[in-house]
Amino acid sequence: MDLHLDGDTALVTASSAGLGNASARALAREGANVTICGRDADRLADAEAAFEGLDGDVLALEADITDPKDISAIVEATVEEFGALDHVVTSAGGPRSGPFLDMTDQDFYEAYDLLVMSAVWTVKEAYPHLEASDAGSWTAITSTSVQEAIDGLVLSNGVRRAVVGIAKTVAREWAPDVRANVVLPAAHETSRIEELVEQSLDRGEYDSYEEGLDDWADGIPMGRIGDPGELGDVVAFLASDRASFVNGASVPVDGGRLRS
Repeated sequence: MDLHLDGDTALVTASSAGLGNASARALAREGANVTICGRDADRLADAEAAFEGLDGDVLALEADITDPKDISAIVEATVEEFGALDHVVTSAGGPRSGPFLDMTDQDFYEAYDLLVMSAVWTVKEAYPHLEASDAGSWTAITSTSVQEAIDGLVLSNGVRRAVVGIAKTVAREWAPDVRANVVLPAAHETSRIEELVEQSLDRGEYDSYEEGLDDWADGIPMGRIGDPGELGDVVAFLASDRASFVNGASVPVDGGRLRS
């Protein structure tokens, strides 16, 4: 299926690795020019090199998405480089894991900036360009935790829900000029999952890394965790005019894990 993204421009935050990177690569495979960003210069350089041979061009920028000045700069640089901005995909690394009583007030504030305000700042800055586009779209990558809480992830469970509410609101306020949708990934084989399993090992919850990984796949009818590229393909579809009547949706990409 041709997604008609050739020549469009997309900005994907927190995209030097993980689901953000997979989404950026999916967009570039469809011919979109893509801006990727991240805080780690070496990881960002490796991510940029991996775009070689894809149809779309890539602009790689160092940025901290919890700093609104950095977000303003990457939006400006994207438009300067490619002449437009048609699609925004907001992604973010996961917050600290652990139970409620282990979290400080500062942990909650930091999680809110990371997961919610980074998206707010990005779409606010990008809105004039999205509105001027013939096919403006915002796709927010969140988690299945916004519908069903995941043990040990109180910050993700509690804070990510705000992004869904914001996306649902602007989907109505900005239509028909700009569509807004949310994807709800379950576990995918990213460095974030590796990190969470390692943290659980440190807390003594598992005897081995393999046991922890198997536990993340438990309850997924497909019998495995996802490949990041599978999530990226859904993001690319939602950005495209093939999904032109999909607006305000929350789309699980979870192998059937959610029961609700």
